[in-house]
Amino acid sequence: MAKVIVYTKDHCPYCRLAKELLAARNIAFEEIRIDLDADKRDEMIHLSNRRTVPQIFINDQPVGGYDDLAALAKSGKLDGLLNS
Repeated sequence: MAKVIVYTKDHCPYCRLAKELLAARNIAFEEIRIDLDADKRDEMIHLSNRRTVPQIFINDQPVGGYDDLAALAKSGKLDGLLNS
């Protein structure tokens, strides 16, 4: 099973959409709220070189944000990442 981590903030519509997309596909994920822990925000920035949320990682590989995740799902490439 793939390890999926989603860095989020409360009241973020794109974070909500990313979590809904993953849940709709029955993909388990760990949510890390960067608005509750500044160290986790710094960790996210270090790992992704991005400051926006959500930031999604599959098996420690940065995927990007919601738009990137949705594009992978639409193209069928998301399943390949999850099964690798």
